[in-house]
Amino acid sequence: MHTFSGSWITFGAFAALPPCDTTKYAHSDDPLRNMHTLFRKRFVCGAVQKATCYISADDYYKLYVNGVFVGSGPAPAYPDSYGYNEYDITAYLHAGENVFAAHTYYQGLCNRVWVSGDQRLGLIADVVIDGQTAVQTDESFVVCVSEAYTGTRTMGYETQFAEDYDSRAADVGFMRPDFDDTDWPHAERAQYARYTFAARHTALVRETIRPVHIERIGNVLRADFGKIYAGYLCVDARGTRDSFVLVRCGQEKTADGSVRYDMRCGCRYEEKWVLSGKEDTLDWFDYKAFRYAELVLPPDCTVSDVSLTARHYPFAPVRGMRPEYDADPSLRAVWDMCLHTLCYAVQEVPQDCPDREKGFYLGDACYTTLTHAVLTGNDALMRICIEDAFRSARVNRTPTACLDCSLVQEIAEFPLMLIETVLWHYRLFGDTAFLRENYPKAIAVLEAYRAAYESNGLIGKIDKWCVVEWPDTYRNGYAVPLPQNGVCEEPHVAANAYYIRAVQAANRMAARLGLPPYRDESPLLRAFTDAFFDASEHLFTDGIQQTHKSYTGNLFPFAFGLCQDEDYLRTMFDMIRDKGIHSVSLFGAFLVLRGLLRYGREDLLREQLQSDGAWLRMLREGATTTMEAWGKDEKWNTSLCHVTFSYASAFMANIDLRSILQ
Repeated sequence: MHTFSGSWITFGAFAALPPCDTTKYAHSDDPLRNMHTLFRKRFVCGAVQKATCYISADDYYKLYVNGVFVGSGPAPAYPDSYGYNEYDITAYLHAGENVFAAHTYYQGLCNRVWVSGDQRLGLIADVVIDGQTAVQTDESFVVCVSEAYTGTRTMGYETQFAEDYDSRAADVGFMRPDFDDTDWPHAERAQYARYTFAARHTALVRETIRPVHIERIGNVLRADFGKIYAGYLCVDARGTRDSFVLVRCGQEKTADGSVRYDMRCGCRYEEKWVLSGKEDTLDWFDYKAFRYAELVLPPDCTVSDVSLTARHYPFAPVRGMRPEYDADPSLRAVWDMCLHTLCYAVQEVPQDCPDREKGFYLGDACYTTLTHAVLTGNDALMRICIEDAFRSARVNRTPTACLDCSLVQEIAEFPLMLIETVLWHYRLFGDTAFLRENYPKAIAVLEAYRAAYESNGLIGKIDKWCVVEWPDTYRNGYAVPLPQNGVCEEPHVAANAYYIRAVQAANRMAARLGLPPYRDESPLLRAFTDAFFDASEHLFTDGIQQTHKSYTGNLFPFAFGLCQDEDYLRTMFDMIRDKGIHSVSLFGAFLVLRGLLRYGREDLLREQLQSDGAWLRMLREGATTTMEAWGKDEKWNTSLCHVTFSYASAFMANIDLRSILQ
């Protein structure tokens, strides 16, 4: 861990603002939102053997040394466990005068992206050269609020601001060593900066993606980058001063070949770029998820270069496909789509989609980080999921649904999924110390559920949204009312199956640690069976007041091994064969595959992976990344780049996944 010599610095409007608690309200009325703030510092050094920069910002920074981009960050996090980045900048320095420059951003919205809307904007950094701190953030830095970013429209779920960009602004090129910052005021110390740093050093990978096809028809230039990536469109152009380019990005084309920039997911990727009359470079700060770009050019405008800078979490697979799957072209296509998604859609934290929400959803992340760990043999992303989820429990005793952000949402099943994820981590990596650290946290969550919801061996009257399956059109008539903002009064099969499975996972963790069981699970299982199992039809009802027996509801006890009745299992195999994996969605599809793996039905598992209505449908509809639903029109706001469904690759990987999920 690095101990900073520098102070948190900011500019006048923020220096004396106390931070506000974003957990107390749902949306911010912050008048200081959407602030791009630039910091600079000139410093002199001699010959350098080793130079390291330690840096963090709130909400986010981009770092330049002597005009060269170095990196960006930090990962979204809570202030009491904040992250910083560490860069070797030896190669960027030279003897004589050097320039440190950072572009920071305060979004000011209470959404799923960052802990923002809290009145915290700041930068902290140290530059250590040959063991001595040569630069530290203080009032000697100069600062400027950028005038280049003029957009005010938000997109997605108020996820980001449109970045209309003005190349005429006086601060354009601020990172260059020869930039004149004479008139910039000095930075101020942030009086209420309260952060506790944690070891969160992950640096993103950046790649330049060239178009696979580019064409110009009249005043419209279109580029196709071949697949969807998360990143930035990069354009160099020259045109008449005050003229502008309409910049449009999208994940698909319309029927006439133009880019669908008003996207299904609710993001309108259309922005205005005003030209200066010189050679200009489009400099977007925030990333988008897109495949296509379209430039509507003014007269006499020339474009010299178009590329895409992809950004993503490090991804280095060490496991391939099982040989029997690898030989099948259709499964190879599914595998390739899943791996492209895991590589290019995951950012510093495992967001579910890098467009509409950019949100780190706990339930989705349990499956995403399991898959990432299975394929890479690296547990870093899985640790982020587990640690940050438990940290979020400070809000209401149990983990929130969306992590490392200002938005407080609770989904009943997600904390229970987390508990089993801790067990999965141990089974994958055998890290007893990590298990011992997190076991008490898992028990605390279960005790919170026990105190709040359990009665006579069942949980009910749940004051969190029970999602069961999403979108809800895939619940297959699940008969229990599931209010998103209210209390789910009726004990129901899905929530109780998750609860029992979490208790079982806790008992298995205790056994690994040489501890007594957390509690006897047998009474819970008896109560579950008595309440929901209809022995005459060998199926489970949706709720204790229901006679309806849904396909979706029965997948939970099936996948978790909560019923060994042979007629029930035969019924489930027949039901899966009849209804197929495509009759459920993000959560149910995992249950189908998991249950078939549990009972050794490799034949049915392979059939479901190859279903025409599932991953192959995505590919048939032109997907290059896994989508949020099986088809583009299956949801009113479908993201065509949604990471969760990439878990198909875990079930195809050359690993004994059954022993991990049992």
